[in-house]
Amino acid sequence: MENKYRKWFGDLRCKLAEKSFTEKGWSVYCAENKEEARKLLFETIIPKNVSVGLGGSETLFAMDVLSTLRSADYKLYDRYNGGDHFEICRDSLMADFFLTSANALTMNGEMVNLDCSGSRVAAMAYGPRKVVVVAGVNKLCDSLDEAIARVQSIAPMNCKRNNHVTPCTEDGVCADCNIHARMCNHLLITLNAQKFAGRFTLVLINEDLGF
Repeated sequence: MENKYRKWFGDLRCKLAEKSFTEKGWSVYCAENKEEARKLLFETIIPKNVSVGLGGSETLFAMDVLSTLRSADYKLYDRYNGGDHFEICRDSLMADFFLTSANALTMNGEMVNLDCSGSRVAAMAYGPRKVVVVAGVNKLCDSLDEAIARVQSIAPMNCKRNNHVTPCTEDGVCADCNIHARMCNHLLITLNAQKFAGRFTLVLINEDLGF
């Protein structure tokens, strides 16, 4: 059963974050749930007949975006459909749209992401003409320090999801490991989106999604 007070509080948080991100050059949409967010993606934000790259995301899986992107209406650089993963990620850097989620967002309009290979944060920083970030209200943090701490705290779940054999998949605690299987290699903090007007779009969803 949905908790109406959490929903009310999440709505307030989303609206406050929307103001901050808008002031920093983002195009921002707020959605009540993942179904509404999915509709926004394919009816308002991402047109048909464009190329699309993807960042690894449990949020996107929960929204079932692949079933639409794999249709003939889009040219998808499909990181989940076999092939040379490295080359697919390289091709994604030249996509019209790059669709992903975020590890953390701040109420001040900042975004924090931690990557393994760097393919996702590279595309966020530069390459694709448009970057679309979809994130649940659970990703919102009150400060940049809190956002970085959040990113580190969820890292064990990402390691487990990707079958990386790291110490944190045994006890759930980051050991700042120095091994080949380490996932936490590239930290990107996006402070502002004013440089290329209209490049960044954020869809904030008033639900807990992803990690």
